[in-house]
Amino acid sequence: QVQLVESGGGLVQAGGSLRLSCAASGRTFSSYVMGWFRQAPGKEREFVAHIDWSGSYFFYADSVKGRFTISRDNAKNTVYLQMNSLKPEDTAVYYCAAKGGPPTTKRADFGAWGQGTQVTVSS
Repeated sequence: QVQLVESGGGLVQAGGSLRLSCAASGRTFSSYVMGWFRQAPGKEREFVAHIDWSGSYFFYADSVKGRFTISRDNAKNTVYLQMNSLKPEDTAVYYCAAKGGPPTTKRADFGAWGQGTQVTVSS
């Protein structure tokens, strides 16, 4: 099982930016589809973005499209989430996740998860 550790969260004002990182170890990183999910207090964990094995295919939730960018560096075993134009409703714990097979947006399809990093956007 791949091990995932998120970092880069913090407190920013609305309109600001953060870059989240997810470091992977334990298995062949390049063989996994990588995704980002987030969970706000009292809400279910929701899909944010994913990126395929080659880094050529991307998909974003409508709520973040045009503001967030997912990328990966297989040589560094790391996936990133660049978050721009942040809004208070982006406040959540952000989780990195990994899965084999084709990309999906379903939480249950991802078998490996990090512990999360807190993102707080103030108004």
